[in-house]
Amino acid sequence: MIVWLNGTHGAGKTTTSALVQQLIPDSRVFDAEKVGETLMDIKPGLPATDNFQHWPPWRSLVVETARRILDYTGGTVVMPMTVLVEQYWREISSGLARHDIPVRHFVLHADQATLRARIAGDTVLGPDSPFRLHYLEPYAEAARTWLHAEAEVVDTTHLTPAQAARQIAEAVKG
Repeated sequence: MIVWLNGTHGAGKTTTSALVQQLIPDSRVFDAEKVGETLMDIKPGLPATDNFQHWPPWRSLVVETARRILDYTGGTVVMPMTVLVEQYWREISSGLARHDIPVRHFVLHADQATLRARIAGDTVLGPDSPFRLHYLEPYAEAARTWLHAEAEVVDTTHLTPAQAARQIAEAVKG
């Protein structure tokens, strides 16, 4: 099974995924961003884009990598990855379904004020990361139009990452 943690930057996906992994036996974390980083390292580079998710190989390689991990290890793969383009989510989820891989899709949600405060205090990319701030509006639009209808929403506005992880792990186990 795949436990996919979606949501915009600052929602708590990375922190929560590590905690979910500790709560679900025989699970491991696979950050699909690493697939994008590998594609960015190709020389000469792939066609210019502001987001590696726009490259079709990223989406198919995410499916194939997750499938291969599960074939090799079994268990559960926890995937913290923002996907805000509905077509890309459909491509990934249908690719996983073709391999009979069940997916529990969660969206870590927080209100805009909370997200902005978290981004302002970010110690990884630095305070007020333009990259992270850039995705607040696309996230809000995806949440309004399709994303929240496609997933189990976990509102992290007033939850610690540990509380969010427990909620997700209990939903998966239950």
